[in-house]
Amino acid sequence: MDEQTEPALGSASDLQQSALGGAGRFDDLLTYIEAGGSVVMILIAMSVFALAIILLKLWQFQSTRIGERRQGLQAVAFYRQGRVREALQSLQNARSPLSQVISLAIQGQSRGDVPEQKVREEVMRYGNSLLEDLRSGFRPLEVIASLAPLLGLFGTVLGMIEAFRQLEQAGNQVNPAILSGGIWAALLTTAAGLAVAIPVVAILNWLERRVERTAHAMEDAITQVFTQSLAGGLERSPADNPADHDQEGSTNASAGIHAIAAGE
Repeated sequence: MDEQTEPALGSASDLQQSALGGAGRFDDLLTYIEAGGSVVMILIAMSVFALAIILLKLWQFQSTRIGERRQGLQAVAFYRQGRVREALQSLQNARSPLSQVISLAIQGQSRGDVPEQKVREEVMRYGNSLLEDLRSGFRPLEVIASLAPLLGLFGTVLGMIEAFRQLEQAGNQVNPAILSGGIWAALLTTAAGLAVAIPVVAILNWLERRVERTAHAMEDAITQVFTQSLAGGLERSPADNPADHDQEGSTNASAGIHAIAAGE
């Protein structure tokens, strides 16, 4: 009976110690927030806002399948082989930005009643719109990544001023604990600012890189769609070869897409 009671008592004791430890950590967190003052509160609000944007962007990238390229590249291969119907069928229900742009370009090229220059302009406009939508929310993250360290440094300066003011008021009764405690509280805001800025900068660069890769894939695919007739026109003279004009228009379209991806 005693052997069965001892483990139960030990388990209850472990749970109690764990609860006390959790409460102690929570109390320490409240102490840090109180020591940091309003600056730490602002940094916490900024971190919550940044986290909300990051989660929203991750959901957007996942739902649009931004990394899916095989379906679009297969459609381009079909189109360059003259299998237009198969190319369009392979792009049905496509959700990735690359596949949507390729589908629009192939449909425009296949109609025959729309000038090719207008098709290029519409594809460029649509691609830029998709990329701009992918980049939405990046600017607030950039602002948070830039302001968080500065705000933390500002809190440190205010804390140091307060610490030296208290040291001056102490006069001859100087207590080193006053200065050390003030410096500790002041440096806390700098640490909080860096803790907010570092992950935001890292995640923002990763998100921007994914958009840039999508823009590059769009540029390459659009060029292939609009220059698919080059293989049959290599024997023409430069003056009679419309491929030069096609390549120029395609370059302008892809340049516009690349500029949007770069945030210009």
